[in-house]
Amino acid sequence: MSRTGSIWRHFDFVLFGTTLVLIVFGILMIRSATIGAIDPDLIGRVPDQIRYAVIGIVVVFVLAAIDYRLLGGLHIWLYIIMVALLVLVRFLGVEGDAGSQRWINLGIRIQPSEIGKILIIITLGYHLAQNYQKLNGLGAVARSLIHMSVPTGLIFLQPNLGTTIVFMVIWFVMIWAAGLRLKHIGMFLLIGLIAAPLLWSQMEDYQRDRIETFINPQGDPDSFYNILQSQIAVGSGGVVGKGYANGTQSQLRFLRVRHTDFIFSVIAEEFGLIGGVVVMGLIGVVILRILRGAQRAVDPLGSLICYGVAAIIFFQTFVSIGMNLRMLPVTGLTLPFISSGGTSLLSILAGIGLAQSVIMRGRRV
Repeated sequence: MSRTGSIWRHFDFVLFGTTLVLIVFGILMIRSATIGAIDPDLIGRVPDQIRYAVIGIVVVFVLAAIDYRLLGGLHIWLYIIMVALLVLVRFLGVEGDAGSQRWINLGIRIQPSEIGKILIIITLGYHLAQNYQKLNGLGAVARSLIHMSVPTGLIFLQPNLGTTIVFMVIWFVMIWAAGLRLKHIGMFLLIGLIAAPLLWSQMEDYQRDRIETFINPQGDPDSFYNILQSQIAVGSGGVVGKGYANGTQSQLRFLRVRHTDFIFSVIAEEFGLIGGVVVMGLIGVVILRILRGAQRAVDPLGSLICYGVAAIIFFQTFVSIGMNLRMLPVTGLTLPFISSGGTSLLSILAGIGLAQSVIMRGRRV
């Protein structure tokens, strides 16, 4: 009993409190983006986000209470579950926008690729923790790549290019943290350049259109429309913004998918530069607290788990804000904690729970 109590004394309340602030702010922004909506899907976004937030907070405490090393010991079963869910999407998947097939209905709609982000951190983390001393050889690196390629390939076939890239980033960050040798980096860059034409040929038309629109906006004015509206929203917000629920681009419905892909534009229009910087700062606090947990972890598995969770939050934030500012092509990645999306929010909160599990059992300085 005393041992359990001592563990909970090390729960990171700064990390948890910052997470709660971001979730509440996200719910408020989703409400602003969907005020006056007549589409039943949009009307239900706020209550759905609240329900998933409550479930996600419970998940944080449950995963924090479970020793992450126990989850590492279940790595084979977790990998099988992840692959099975992704295969299930191929046969029972629910079709969404642009013909993508990413969800399955198990009473509630879930997106296995979002669940896979967390499971792959555990399974890949365990694999690398067991083999990090062998990473000077190409064999160990290749095995980690094979470990990652099965779920990544299934996600690419959905098609879901954004999450495919996230999985690749997770692999690179975690294997770099595990001790990837510099001599292998050039080789992987060369492989990437060789594989790029093949990857391009396998993309869906709408995915190629997004990249082409980013490079040449005048080539497809219709596809460029929302990017332009996003820029107008961000620019019109100025320094302090127009006030909550007073953004013209979002309230007058000029900005599409404003509750998901382009929610940062809504934030920038309503709260201006200051609001955008504050949101980025809060997410930065979350990332720094998780990296602090990685430094204090008692073993490689704990450290790698924290690096994997931090990689997801950082990369999705970077890409989501970048595409709102027209610095990157539109990928459909959500802004962590903020964008509407139940399974996405659950996966991020599960990552916070895993990080808390590592932090609570880390070294004391």
